[in-house]
Amino acid sequence: MGHPSPKYSAESRQQAVRLYRERGGTCAEIARELGCDAGSISDRVKRADAAQASPEDNPFEVAEENRRLRREVERLRRENEIPLKASALFAGRWL
Repeated sequence: MGHPSPKYSAESRQQAVRLYRERGGTCAEIARELGCDAGSISDRVKRADAAQASPEDNPFEVAEENRRLRREVERLRRENEIPLKASALFAGRWL
């Protein structure tokens, strides 16, 4: 069967990402230099970028936040209508 994939330490992963960013080369160049797979370096760079990105940069997260806020606004509107309707009901009985 195949060979098991080697386990790299967190420090070596961070070093690979740092080298990629500092040198501006390709993942394949950095992989040849470090003796690992170019795909793993590419994955690590993508993960590091995703970890540093703000939620505003991801349109899916923004859309989800908008949906959540719209639901909350609608719930608050319904809750606000209850005392208004009750006060109108009681005002009608007392007049």
